[in-house]
Amino acid sequence: MAINVKLDRILLERGMSLTELSEKVGVTIANLSILKTGKAKAIRFSTLEAICRELDCQPGDILSFDE
Repeated sequence: MAINVKLDRILLERGMSLTELSEKVGVTIANLSILKTGKAKAIRFSTLEAICRELDCQPGDILSFDE
């Protein structure tokens, strides 16, 4: 089972780069890249909230669970 991160798809749909998102939410590009590639072991709710606010989406739009 795995948590999949679909941040790259959402960014593409919004026409936003990782650099732009980084600047708007105050998270380093390196940390967003780790999240985007699915290598992150955790995410703070405050970070998830900031990403969702900026991308106008729900957490379920970014994260999914696959068995």
